[in-house]
Amino acid sequence: MDLAYIPSPSSGAIQLGPLPLRGYALCIIIGVFVAVWYGNKRWIARGGTAGTVADIAVWAVPFGLVGGRLYHVVTDYQLYFSDGKNWVDAFKIWEGGLGIWGAISLGAVGAWIGCRRRGIPLPAWADALAPGIAFAQAIGRWGNWFNQELYGKPTDLPWALKISEGPNRVAGTYHPTFLYESLWCIGVALLVIWADRRFKLGHGRAFALYVAGYCAGRAWIEYLRVDEAHEVLGLRLNVWTALVVFVLAVVYIVVSARLRPGREEVVEPGRPGTAGAGSSDASGSSDTSGAVDASGKTADPADGADTADATNKGDKGDKGGKPAENTETAEAGT
Repeated sequence: MDLAYIPSPSSGAIQLGPLPLRGYALCIIIGVFVAVWYGNKRWIARGGTAGTVADIAVWAVPFGLVGGRLYHVVTDYQLYFSDGKNWVDAFKIWEGGLGIWGAISLGAVGAWIGCRRRGIPLPAWADALAPGIAFAQAIGRWGNWFNQELYGKPTDLPWALKISEGPNRVAGTYHPTFLYESLWCIGVALLVIWADRRFKLGHGRAFALYVAGYCAGRAWIEYLRVDEAHEVLGLRLNVWTALVVFVLAVVYIVVSARLRPGREEVVEPGRPGTAGAGSSDASGSSDTSGAVDASGKTADPADGADTADATNKGDKGDKGGKPAENTETAEAGT
């Protein structure tokens, strides 16, 4: 007799009056919102402009959704194109089925297009968004809970997931792999945040750390799952994918650290107030008179007038026998 377990929803939809809201879709939407919101905060902290993350996400999110669905359909084609299956179901994304590998890959293409249009480096944008993506995955995995899918092997542990009888599933209690992955993604997000603050990660290394951390967890979580999947040499395809991507991410971190150490000083060229664009006084006001343009010269339209004024004052000081130059220097240092 099971004394404790995690119940599953009786329905995968939430009724909002006459309109049903799919729990899977709701989790994806909330996850995207959290990723963009938190990514925006990190982008601003890095010296970027508010709204840039959202502008690029307009490209990245649709590409990511298409890529995630394509990966799922291609790697699980038997669910849609085998005998007795309806190929139209391949378009029913609300019923579940997004492959993170395809989502990240094609989403990166969309992000690259958006970054290119804005003239900002893709690695810097990816670093800002990395922990937000992990948080989004943690939220999105609860969509599998709504659909009673992607659970693990049978278990009688107190935190077992109760699954009801349904198409392609047998009633019982199973490992809640959706919960394992959700908690793991939260841990990965916190790891990236800590490492980024501690080591000042840049040039895509924060994003690569997120990828490596996620893959490490996905490998063992995937091993627990019992849903139908293709296998290569006795291992599920997603386990092999996680292992290969993990190695690539680690190699990128090592090579990138040697070739481009440190962090980008400017993440959004041309933005007033970025690195080298002035300093703040004790009152918190910003002095942008020292903004530097692409040639390295002071980019202040009033420079010519200030220089002429200082020269005239200096000439008068020389005629009167007073050290006008010292006065100007003292004023500039206050």
